[in-house]
Amino acid sequence: MNKLQKYFAYRQSLIDQYIKGDMTKSEYLRENFNAVLSLDIKPFNNIDTVDKGLFNYQYYNAMAKDAKMQRHHCCDREKLFLLDEKVDYYYSKKDKATLKVLELLDYRNVEAYYIKTKSKYLHGKLFELTLENNYMILHSTNTLILNRLIEERVFLPEVRVSLIDGYINQRY
Repeated sequence: MNKLQKYFAYRQSLIDQYIKGDMTKSEYLRENFNAVLSLDIKPFNNIDTVDKGLFNYQYYNAMAKDAKMQRHHCCDREKLFLLDEKVDYYYSKKDKATLKVLELLDYRNVEAYYIKTKSKYLHGKLFELTLENNYMILHSTNTLILNRLIEERVFLPEVRVSLIDGYINQRY
């Protein structure tokens, strides 16, 4: 089993533990963050496979979530500003990985739609992408990705409950 397969298998075990209630969302995020760092895999510069793109998505998503969690416990204005910049940077890198994955899939077996959120800020912005052959669920608010999904006719003009609604709408 290569490092990527090892990561995705471990991530799935974390998801299973979260679903069973054996860990909180914060614990899941922390363990996933530790996993992307401890496997000695760095984000790929050349994303030439879907798995590499999905790893980059997970890596940058974990980094963004970690910076957001740090932000919740910070009270220094300068550090808050730096953490906000980190969050934006990591989410932009995550979105680049998402676009690359979609291109590699040629937008096949992809379905996307807006999701219902408890967050007023994310209402009408957050959408979910399901990658059927990869059993993966991605999320974004990026308008470039949204427009590409619409152009490729895989974005459904409806609002749905997220396939992982309990996770999405739980604070951390």
